[in-house]
Amino acid sequence: MHPFEVTILGCSSATPTSSRNPTAQILNHCERYFLIDCGEATQIQLRKFKFKMQRIDHIFISHLHGDHYLGLPGLLSTMHLLGREKELHIYSPPGLQEIINVGHYHSKTFLKYKTVFHVLEEGSRGIIFEDEKLTVETIPMNHRIPCCGFLFREKKYLRNIIKEKIEEYSIPVQEIPHIKEGKDLITSSGKTISNTELTTDPPEPRSYAYCSDTIYNESYIDQIMNVDLIYHESTFTSEMIDRAKETYHCTAKEAGMIAQKSNVKKMIIGHFSARYRDLSPLLSEAKECFSNTVLAEEGETYAV
Repeated sequence: MHPFEVTILGCSSATPTSSRNPTAQILNHCERYFLIDCGEATQIQLRKFKFKMQRIDHIFISHLHGDHYLGLPGLLSTMHLLGREKELHIYSPPGLQEIINVGHYHSKTFLKYKTVFHVLEEGSRGIIFEDEKLTVETIPMNHRIPCCGFLFREKKYLRNIIKEKIEEYSIPVQEIPHIKEGKDLITSSGKTISNTELTTDPPEPRSYAYCSDTIYNESYIDQIMNVDLIYHESTFTSEMIDRAKETYHCTAKEAGMIAQKSNVKKMIIGHFSARYRDLSPLLSEAKECFSNTVLAEEGETYAV
């Protein structure tokens, strides 16, 4: 199986702590890196955990609260100073390009590489990135400002051809791609060999849902139904539910409810308020609703 995994770079909410940084994650799919949010110290975390930042070609920013994007100006500058030349794609709600351009204007910074900004429409679901292996679509969140999550879905794999069958039936090279697509083989004598004899089933496509800042609501449950791994913000425990509603965040228990109702396989909770030194109460609370829950830990990698 090709790698499909997410590494936590930051798991704190608005205020960093001495042991937790603001939100950022790096997703590795088939040795391609996608950066999800970019709070302060993201580039330091990338170095600390030995990720080559120049391999990042796509950055997804969920919303324009500082704990989700303030690391971006520094990261762009470092990429420039290290000689980056290939273009970089940045996906975000409206306004981020203006913020970055103002900084570059006043510092007289002229990047050596092209940055392509993709503006995300508030409240919409849609595919914003696609290649031959993967799609990324937006998940509308309900926060104080325009905000979205991101759903990464693998495309269906081709069938696996059995190597011994290639020799047994003298399968021409040009026929192999068609067989992998599910077609039967017609031999030179006119005999039909069933595809099921020639191939094995491919692995099931995997999926990862990144659910950023949001007040509790169930509007996106249908979109994330049955995903393999979900990250969900869990800023507070239930005793702080009034504060959660006031700031448009979720409690750990509410995140557990979302995971349970979505029938996901596993959940990571994060975006912890700095008031919690001990995170075990948040984990226990989430597990009341969804047992297969783990805490986001910086430097830890979680397989999808």
